[in-house]
Amino acid sequence: MISRKYKFIDLFAGGGGLSEGFVMNGSFKPLVHIEMNKDACKTLKTRSCYHYLREKKSLNTYNDYLKGKICRDELYSILPRESWSNVINYEISESNEDVIFEQIDSILMKNEKLDLIVGGPPCQAYSLVGRAVSSDRMATDPRNYLYIQYIKFLQRYEPKMFIFENVPGILTAKRGEIIIEMMKAFESVGYKVDYRLLNATDFGVLQNRKRIIIIGWRSNLDLKYPSFYDYNITIEATVYDILKDLPPLELGEERNDYIDKPSEYLLESGIRNNNDILTNHMCRNHNINDLKIYREVIQAWNNEQKRIKYCDLPKEVKTRKNEKAFLDRYKVVAGNVRHSQTMIAHISKDGHYFIHPDIRQCRSISVREAARIQSFPDNYYFEGSRTAKYVQIGNAVPPLMAKGIANEIAEMLED
Repeated sequence: MISRKYKFIDLFAGGGGLSEGFVMNGSFKPLVHIEMNKDACKTLKTRSCYHYLREKKSLNTYNDYLKGKICRDELYSILPRESWSNVINYEISESNEDVIFEQIDSILMKNEKLDLIVGGPPCQAYSLVGRAVSSDRMATDPRNYLYIQYIKFLQRYEPKMFIFENVPGILTAKRGEIIIEMMKAFESVGYKVDYRLLNATDFGVLQNRKRIIIIGWRSNLDLKYPSFYDYNITIEATVYDILKDLPPLELGEERNDYIDKPSEYLLESGIRNNNDILTNHMCRNHNINDLKIYREVIQAWNNEQKRIKYCDLPKEVKTRKNEKAFLDRYKVVAGNVRHSQTMIAHISKDGHYFIHPDIRQCRSISVREAARIQSFPDNYYFEGSRTAKYVQIGNAVPPLMAKGIANEIAEMLED
């Protein structure tokens, strides 16, 4: 284990999945998180409290918060302000850059140098789904150019390295022009850059989630893009291994009691330990028609290993006229396979694409189940409404994937 802490800033931090993975590595310390969403900022502050108390070996205070014995304001009041005040709640934009820089500078100690900047701008402008429903295929969406804001942080703080994460669609945005312009822009401010298409499954995540990971390093450093070959591993587990210890839920219910010991996968991955307190295991309500569809979809998979397309559903349950687009709208999170489908933020709008495989429950997955699919540990508490929690989880980088990336970055910085 490297003895020192490499210091980094997390841009477009969301609910903190990327940052969490770097902290899990043990060699990195987040100095600042910048995020525009208020609920995500609360989550980041609460997580900062957890890490502070863990280092102080005083998690009883955090557990009291999870159990509802103290409120969030009490949690903050008990701890030193610096343990949770490194979260900046602003949209990263040209109009806000001065106030953001001012706040970052007030947090950084005099002449403190950064080793790393991490972050991934909102991906809607690059996503294939987003372009499919946009009249101009997102060509004029200003989010295409958020990388320019990212570059301003590189220029100001001159980290040794940076990690820029986004969806595979970034490669084809504006017919490939965006990625070319982006790479040239990074090089123009003194960084060598390269990128790869990486899959979360290769880092121990039970989810088929592909992401473009751009890594840059200062031009005067003798570095190259890491291979990540050591992380292409076969996991002896299935999705049921992250579901079976959680209690069944009625529609709209929340429960806080485990019904079984953690599986070997949960223990080895660090998603659950024997001392965890179950939180955020809550699910939404569904109307009668959706429940009828869910039963059809669950039965087809569990009995025949078959995925039902929307056009194949019984006529009496169909509510959409368009039977040519988004035909896989209803999909089971199959428990007997080695990875689930890609978690997306749309889960906050409905759960049709993430139906629980247990027909006795006949519901979409809970917040905690979604978090586990993303490899968040059970002691990671998401703040805000149920919808806000789903948004944070759906947009996140899986922490286990981020940890694998961090492992390689730590070795590069050490050299």
